[in-house]
Amino acid sequence: MLHKMNPSNRRFWLAGAAVLAMTGLVACSDKKAVKDEHGHTEAGHEEGAEETAKGPHGGRLLEDGDFSLEVTIFEDGVEPEFRFYPYLKSKPLDPKSVTVNTTLTRLGGKVDSFSFAPEGDFLSGQGVVREPHSFDVAIKATHNGKVSTWSYQSYEGRTTIAPDAAVSGGVVAEAAGPAVLAERIDMSGRVEITPEGKSEVRAWYPGRIMSMNGELGQAVRKGQVLARVESSESLQTYSIPAPISGVIMEKNANVGGVAYDSPLYVIADPNSLHAEFFVFPRDAEKIKVGQDVEVRTLSGDTKLLAKVESLLPNADPTTQTLMAHVHLPPGASANFRSGLGVEGSFVVGSQSVPLAVRTEAIQRFRDFQVVFAKVGNTYEVRMLKLGRQTPEWTEVLDGLVAGEVYVTKGAFLIRADIEKSGASHDH
Repeated sequence: MLHKMNPSNRRFWLAGAAVLAMTGLVACSDKKAVKDEHGHTEAGHEEGAEETAKGPHGGRLLEDGDFSLEVTIFEDGVEPEFRFYPYLKSKPLDPKSVTVNTTLTRLGGKVDSFSFAPEGDFLSGQGVVREPHSFDVAIKATHNGKVSTWSYQSYEGRTTIAPDAAVSGGVVAEAAGPAVLAERIDMSGRVEITPEGKSEVRAWYPGRIMSMNGELGQAVRKGQVLARVESSESLQTYSIPAPISGVIMEKNANVGGVAYDSPLYVIADPNSLHAEFFVFPRDAEKIKVGQDVEVRTLSGDTKLLAKVESLLPNADPTTQTLMAHVHLPPGASANFRSGLGVEGSFVVGSQSVPLAVRTEAIQRFRDFQVVFAKVGNTYEVRMLKLGRQTPEWTEVLDGLVAGEVYVTKGAFLIRADIEKSGASHDH
């Protein structure tokens, strides 16, 4: 017997399938990842391929006849640097007799070049090998007039994903650039009807109630007759109209009763709303009339941008808080109802920064906070040095350049795909 899948389970199944598709891309490529001389993973090795030859120092061994060169990236207590150990017939060679130049071509085409100077029994690279250690390597070495060249790939934190798979996995990317970092203060509050949006319907003169034409929850318009009262003094019957348009929230009398001081009805306009927030004294000086406030339902599913309309000067003696009123637009009544709790983020300051990424895009990768750059269909980790942060934006001090495209949504899927492929290294 076949059963229909309910919509919520179907959505969950589809999302799970997308994750499995994304994280399985590298596994399905029949490629084997092997680590190079400095613990990084190299891409492009077929199943069953031989491991890269290693030298005495654990680095990649490059050979050209009797001459060989061992390549390492040394990063024990220093910034990462290349160290090359030269050999002739497998015996250490005086590094002063060898000259070496190296170029690293990174994803996107940027090239880093290094020269080398003899130091002890090795040649030391004159410059820092920046993270990520992911590049196409080209090496040129000269010994006794003979030139030897080698090239190879050394990738980490990199994966390639087909466009349709990226779309189905929810991957979204955008260019990094300047942003405005807003300083916010978060507060709790509740939705209430504004004083102007509520009115009591009273008898003009004391008397007997002859008729009542409104019921609880009934929508009424301004001027609509809601009751008739016979005056006790003139014995004449007069009509009592609705003073505003709205909904009857209270009904406090019945036909045959006596109208005197108590209101017959209470009418409220459900579209005349504001949010009341409880401001602690430490924050009161930062709250100003006219400031932007992001008002959210407690579930966080609905948000809107509003403004502070007033800050009452008197503090509640029990809670020691002040009351800030935030005006809600008429359309807010569809999701924000009187009496419901809300949360608000008050924008109390802002500052422009030259380069920022969306905070939700930042992931953990090894010991770094990173985003994933996108070049064509290839994604690669970018280790970041970060500055100020807000829930929306995080300032970037180093590790990314303006205009570089990075993943803003679905970054965790990229990370999972990279980790599944083994395309990372341990420092």
